Amino acid sequence: MAYLKPFRAWRPKPEFITEITCLPYDVVDTKKAREIISNQAYSYMKVIRPEADFKEPIPIYSKEVYLKSRDNLHTLLSSEKFLHEKNDALYVYQLKWDKGIKTGIFGCVSVDDYDNGVILKHELTQPDKEDDRTKHILTQKAHAEPVMLTFESSDTIQSLINEAIVSSPLYSFTTEDEVEHIIWRLDHTDSMVEAFKTVDHIYIADGHHRCASASRASKKMPHHDHPDIQHFPAVLFPMDEVQILSYNRIVYNVNDNFIDHLKTKYPVITDASPIPDKSGYICLYFKSKWYGFSLPQSKHEDLVSQLDVARLQEFILEPYFGITNQRLDNNISFVGGIHGSRKLESIVDSGTADVAISMFPTSIDELIAVSDVGLLMPPKSTWFEPKLRSGLLIHTF
Repeated sequence: MAYLKPFRAWRPKPEFITEITCLPYDVVDTKKAREIISNQAYSYMKVIRPEADFKEPIPIYSKEVYLKSRDNLHTLLSSEKFLHEKNDALYVYQLKWDKGIKTGIFGCVSVDDYDNGVILKHELTQPDKEDDRTKHILTQKAHAEPVMLTFESSDTIQSLINEAIVSSPLYSFTTEDEVEHIIWRLDHTDSMVEAFKTVDHIYIADGHHRCASASRASKKMPHHDHPDIQHFPAVLFPMDEVQILSYNRIVYNVNDNFIDHLKTKYPVITDASPIPDKSGYICLYFKSKWYGFSLPQSKHEDLVSQLDVARLQEFILEPYFGITNQRLDNNISFVGGIHGSRKLESIVDSGTADVAISMFPTSIDELIAVSDVGLLMPPKSTWFEPKLRSGLLIHTF
């Protein structure tokens, strides 16, 4: 049984929505955040990437950065650009882009559900990132950004969503990435809360570190003083509307002869397409050429070992590039599929990396199957689009 909780949100006044909201913290680096802040004085980027708000470079995990995030949040919330809802509510959040529409429920979910396995994960988290997000939550006394979750919907939930979206929305705006964001408020929430009690499991799509950090933060702060810390904001989308794109790889330094060595053991297609057309097939960009490669079946029989990202590790990354841990090895980095094959080519052609690897997307069925049996995927197995906008609905405690 999943627990969905309405909350009393802080939100921008509609006339200021485009100058405040921004992409999530984990898809924008400090350099890009600094550019955004320099052009938008009230950007929410100041809250989620506060290190970019210092005139001089500063260590990202320093105490001053966390205090800056708290101060910037309080400055925004106390400004004339924000309002505090009078009552608890739930919201319907719809995203429209050229690849489709997805419509979910924006509310709070329970730390207890995360700890007890009602909310299921599929990916390992990194301790330093958990520490960072936990410190932000405790310093701000807020959950500054929602996580993206998915669930198997029901006729009842879908009917309640359909009823909500015929009314006038609170917001409707299009962002620079050509995604339309629309939000409706649900003031009468009992039916939706009851409907979610029939949902057995919720699955983390995007936001593993934020979920883990919300759990950790709740254990560090007395609940009787701050009961709302036991819940954190999320947008929950029906799983048949969730779109997963590929999560591609670049490797900085490789042996100049690795393709020749690969060809001695496996069939390799020369002048291949840059985008794989089926599961089990990858494309490698090396020295201005695309090569196609069918990944062998793993010798291991568990679900995770059969994933493309795991077979890539087993048959390419470790034996040919010496990469044994993708989470920790500085010789590999990751590029979201939204950027396309041209981005991969430009990185290699510029000399930044030696090889790029174009992947076939992990499916939602694979994500659910792995989560259900309590296994974890390799890092950076999934890339979700469109991204939720940060600074829309903020949960404080």
